[in-house]
Amino acid sequence: MKHQDATPSRGTGRRRTGHWRSEPHRPPDAERTERELADALHALAGGVLPDPDAYRTARGEWLRRERRRRLVLTVLVAVVFALATLIGLWVLNQAPAEPGVIFSGDGAAAADGPSLPRPPG
Repeated sequence: MKHQDATPSRGTGRRRTGHWRSEPHRPPDAERTERELADALHALAGGVLPDPDAYRTARGEWLRRERRRRLVLTVLVAVVFALATLIGLWVLNQAPAEPGVIFSGDGAAAADGPSLPRPPG
């Protein structure tokens, strides 16, 4: 079962004559007004001349923006690299100063069993 709205949308209902509306009511001289307005706009647009240096100016602005973008990107990469280097050095500097288990300093071998024979040479 389908629900339908009891009030029709504007412009889609029946007229009092019983005919369906196909388009909104237009004044009798609307076409002439539209034609005159279009002619006036075409005349106005035809009188607009581009600036002779418009392309050079736009290209210069674009090149400036491109240089600025590259400079910002280069600085950002340098900052990230420097930050990563500093963090790496800080982490390496946090290693304990006392010797670890592998380098105990007494000269004893870490393994209990016999070591492998050395190759001749």
